[in-house]
Amino acid sequence: MEQILTFAAEHYLMSILWVVLLVALIITTLQAATSKVKALPPQQATLLVDRNNGVFVDIRSVDEYRKGHVQGSINFPAERIRKNDTAALDKYKSAPIVVVCATGMTAKAAANQLFKAGYENVAVLQGGISAWQGASFPLVKK
Repeated sequence: MEQILTFAAEHYLMSILWVVLLVALIITTLQAATSKVKALPPQQATLLVDRNNGVFVDIRSVDEYRKGHVQGSINFPAERIRKNDTAALDKYKSAPIVVVCATGMTAKAAANQLFKAGYENVAVLQGGISAWQGASFPLVKK
């Protein structure tokens, strides 16, 4: 214990940074565990959508979408979700919706907003299109 205190005293900036990172990790873990919106790997997301007549909602830009997207996905830019312009998705209110972005980071906020807007079964593609490609799943290009 004495060595830890000595180290912390001599390297206070590194110690503070370590504590901040530990707190951030704990908060992020707790938020993920209690969130109504779950992150699904590509295999689970595909099963959820296929077995339950769900849909992939790709929130990337039109140009990104055209470069490669999940077959059957709907391109629905994140800006529309932020503005609560989601009427076009209303037929999927009770169906599974898997929100897709480039890396899985942006999709979480959009999925949370959809959940708050009354969409019952919303998830995020964990790792986004990057994970989809990493799993060797096909992309459609237009």
